[in-house]
Amino acid sequence: MKLLLDTHIWVWGSLQPERLTPRVAQQLNNPDNEIWLSSVSIWELRLLHDKGRLKLLPDAVSWIHDNLSRLNIREAPFTFEVALAIHSLNLPHNDPADGFIAATAKVFGLTLVTADEQLAQLTDIQVLRNR
Repeated sequence: MKLLLDTHIWVWGSLQPERLTPRVAQQLNNPDNEIWLSSVSIWELRLLHDKGRLKLLPDAVSWIHDNLSRLNIREAPFTFEVALAIHSLNLPHNDPADGFIAATAKVFGLTLVTADEQLAQLTDIQVLRNR
């Protein structure tokens, strides 16, 4: 399975794994699955760190580089097609980051791993719910 991590799932898996359900943790640890991450999640994580809502040590850039290399995460590119697909989704809210991530799942045929109930209700993408 090709799993696209929502930003909070990536953070929880790395810093608070107890927040993941056993089913999600099992899928993330399954060596047969591919783990994907949108560059939008990097941007979101930097914003959280810069606002002081999340502390990444020794610094945000070092933590991100180390985490990406340790977890063997594949980069889900932000393409023209992803940007155009955002408007084809019936997003229940106007969060641009969620739009980019959901559209990335749709365009690349990835299963979005999320605890966001609004994203989990999208019918245009496959979702693995953390609940």
